[in-house]
Amino acid sequence: MNRLADATSPYLLQHRDNPVDWQEWGEEAFAEARARNVPVLLSVGYAACHWCHVMAHESFEDDTVAAAVNERFVAVKVDREERPDIDAVYMSAVAATTGHGGWPMTVFLTPEGDPFFCGTYFPRDHLLRVLAALEEAWRTQEQQVRASGAHVAGTLGDLLRPEAPGQVDAGSLDEVVEVLSRTFDADAGGFGGAPKFPPSMVLEFLLRQHARTGHDLSLRMADRTLTAMARSGTYDQLGGGFARYAVDARWVVPHFEKMLYDNAQLLRVYAHWWRLTRNPLAQRVVRETAEFLLTALRTDEGGFASSLDADTEGVEGLTYVWTPDGLVEVLGDEDGRHAAELFGVTDEGSFEHGRSTLQLQADPDDTPWFADVRARLAAHRATRPQPGRDDKVVTAWNGLAVAALADAGALLDEPEWVRQARRCAEFVLDTHVVDGRLRRASRDGRVGAALAVADDHGDLAEGLLALHQATGEARWLDAARGLLDDATQRFAADDGGFHDSGSDAEQLYLRPRSASDNAEPSGQAALAGALVTLGALTGSAAAIEAGRRATEAGLGLATREPRFGGWTLAVAEALVAGPLQVAVVAATAPETGTDTSTANSTGADTSTYIGAATSVNAEWLLAVARSSSSPGLVLVHGQPDSPGIPLLEGRPLVDGGPAAYVCRGFVCDRPVTDPAELAAALATPPASAPADAGAATLSEG
Repeated sequence: MNRLADATSPYLLQHRDNPVDWQEWGEEAFAEARARNVPVLLSVGYAACHWCHVMAHESFEDDTVAAAVNERFVAVKVDREERPDIDAVYMSAVAATTGHGGWPMTVFLTPEGDPFFCGTYFPRDHLLRVLAALEEAWRTQEQQVRASGAHVAGTLGDLLRPEAPGQVDAGSLDEVVEVLSRTFDADAGGFGGAPKFPPSMVLEFLLRQHARTGHDLSLRMADRTLTAMARSGTYDQLGGGFARYAVDARWVVPHFEKMLYDNAQLLRVYAHWWRLTRNPLAQRVVRETAEFLLTALRTDEGGFASSLDADTEGVEGLTYVWTPDGLVEVLGDEDGRHAAELFGVTDEGSFEHGRSTLQLQADPDDTPWFADVRARLAAHRATRPQPGRDDKVVTAWNGLAVAALADAGALLDEPEWVRQARRCAEFVLDTHVVDGRLRRASRDGRVGAALAVADDHGDLAEGLLALHQATGEARWLDAARGLLDDATQRFAADDGGFHDSGSDAEQLYLRPRSASDNAEPSGQAALAGALVTLGALTGSAAAIEAGRRATEAGLGLATREPRFGGWTLAVAEALVAGPLQVAVVAATAPETGTDTSTANSTGADTSTYIGAATSVNAEWLLAVARSSSSPGLVLVHGQPDSPGIPLLEGRPLVDGGPAAYVCRGFVCDRPVTDPAELAAALATPPASAPADAGAATLSEG
């Protein structure tokens, strides 16, 4: 056994029985390297990573490899999800020196931590040759190797300086839609070719852009992509939830790992798509994905686990794929053949050893039959071996889950989703804040030592602010304000943006900072979005300005390469459209889950309401406000002058009854009591749409 037995990370624990003498990142490891005068072998991965498992089985479980590593190096294993700061700075070195990145990441360091040889996956024999060559180089040319590492570290510090900021303005955001259309796949949805990743943040930007402008092109790109993904093999047609990405351009063959951060973001964007379009497919995906989060990823403590493995018993996708004969075996001949046709499970459509994912290009007419078939297939699939789960609770990703469940629960009148969002928020705040400092992750209620990074603060604050708006509870607003006050001190950069690691964090060979929104919002964009929302909810022009400056710090990249700036662009849409503040006051405190199915005088779908006051008119007002897709909207509700909720201060009832107060840009209209009048006040005219927006076509890009 090596030195990983006490780790909190499931990924590190997967390696605790390797013959390689792994230890966790820390001063002890580097002190040993200095004392022995040997390099450090840094291996970075994560629990759901398929090729991390492959390299582990091929190399790190091999006695010959272990002997070479243990004799000549100090071996350090890092979970990239637990230490994103370490992952970021060394991935920069890998990408700069090899031209690509990925996991497993394999980097050789000097005892001072400077990278001098970088790579990703190495087959066993190749790794043995690399180990021998680097040992020889260190033994015979140590000073040259050290100089090379110092040169790489210094050069990367120069290369990774932030680029010039952009400017938040409507015209630039409208132009971004045209830029995106140039790489849009009008046939299969998504952007670019294979592999295809769910562009959740770009889709959120497109929905917000359409809501603000009425731009048809932005909505068509979002519609096509959201529809294609929902009907594809990348979406779990039986159990809900999305796989990490598709290896092909048509979303047929997924990389089967299921990540919390993907599914939280996609749950939220599908809920917003439903709010905008009332598409029944959107509602189905929302309900199924929420159920996936609550059944497959929820932990006993109330948080959400990080991921499900791509592999089952060493075979990727084993749990999820089917053959035509397999469907017949489970369903019988007639139902099995019908299901094979419906789900696209054919010999011609198979992708590996005759196996196929389930796809659903159209919903069947016979809904009871379809529900029965899905239930029977799901029950059979539950008897198969199941993928492993990384039950590490990451602060940032749980913040994304809180935001998604709070938003979706409010929109679809699912109080249980909001209750679980509240439970998750309570757990993270109670467990992950240690001596006043937010931590990155926990497992089984045991918090890890790694300090939270910028996206932990930003994403958790985003979730708390969404929960505040769903429940009307002031405590979530207070908690979010505290997180953001702390973050603006610890992570601030000179240009108004934010570093990824705090001023009190371990000093690596460079301080990580990224403006790129990749699989999840960058720390800078996450903080920017939460600050803008906080400012709108509290009337703080200073918070909004801080959010604007952070957004502009990332807009240079986002407008040039919008596929890698989705959340930055979404926040910019909120800045252009808002703040739009709505405060609904009623005589009694809100009651979660009140039935509003009979409230229909405005034509709004008031079944979306949650947290209604006892007055029917208050229910209608809240339902109308929640049906608005304005990117700049924030919504509070409660009794007049409710403690801790600034937008309710000085907002009395009207003639003893409920009322809605609407303010745009801190300029307020008179209160309204009629839901139809509120709907008119919240309507967003497409006045800012480009003159030729209606004429734009997907093929022009």
